[in-house]
Amino acid sequence: MVSKLDLYKVFCKVGKSSSFSKAAKDLYMTQPAVSQAIMQLEKELDIRLFNRTPKGVTLTYEGSLLFEYANSAINLLHVGEEKILEFKDLTTGELKIGVGDTISRYFLLPYLEAFHNKYPNIKFKIINGTTLELCAVLKSGEVDIAICNFPLDDPTLELRSCSDVHDIFVCGAKYKNAIIEPLSFDEIVSLPLILLEQQSISRKYVDDYLMTKGVKISPEFELGSHDLLLEFAKINLGIACVTKEFSQEYLNKGVLYEVPLIEEIPKRSIGVCFLKSVPLSPASTKFVEILENKQL
Repeated sequence: MVSKLDLYKVFCKVGKSSSFSKAAKDLYMTQPAVSQAIMQLEKELDIRLFNRTPKGVTLTYEGSLLFEYANSAINLLHVGEEKILEFKDLTTGELKIGVGDTISRYFLLPYLEAFHNKYPNIKFKIINGTTLELCAVLKSGEVDIAICNFPLDDPTLELRSCSDVHDIFVCGAKYKNAIIEPLSFDEIVSLPLILLEQQSISRKYVDDYLMTKGVKISPEFELGSHDLLLEFAKINLGIACVTKEFSQEYLNKGVLYEVPLIEEIPKRSIGVCFLKSVPLSPASTKFVEILENKQL
């Protein structure tokens, strides 16, 4: 059965060529099939679309009016198909990413650069927030993917780990000189502590782990920024719990020192997440691939 769209494609081709035979040749159809399609469309619309003459066909007034709309619609469909191919080839499009400030600065930037160098016509839209905020905007469709702290417990999300990270305690020169031997968790929590706010996934991970050891954290300072943790520790306001991989600049310069522990906190990871129920766009798929394979 010939679809209505196919009938309009035949109609537009005949309207452009003013000939059933030329339209049939362009459409790889027989002339009788083209004639039949036009007759079917005229019957469905209950109106004559073409004047038949020995020299060919011409559009009627009603046919000319319909042709303007139908031809525009067919052209728009072709443009849409071309755009879809461009998206598949990554020659155009937009990649919407949700990410926190710290992960963006210390982890994501090189991958954004690598992706942009390879696919310069893909635009970025970056939304910042905490892990829980990013999960919310991911579910609302505001972003395609989110780069978050793990572990994350949400059955609606697909989680892909990208890099291991380690939670450590750091201090300034004042506390370094006072710490002679590796500390137990009980000894650590007896010191003035500087931690992220409780809703932070990384803070919750440390809290939960220490609770399994029978140790409860009661920090002196709770901050909303990883960089502030480092700055507070640098001026000796206390011992900060930070992500080692995001603190290397301070550690390498010798303005902060890793506090030796009798027992280390187990590693966790950061990674990319996206909705299980929504297929990734070609751009998102390629970016996740770059993250997973560390293609820098």
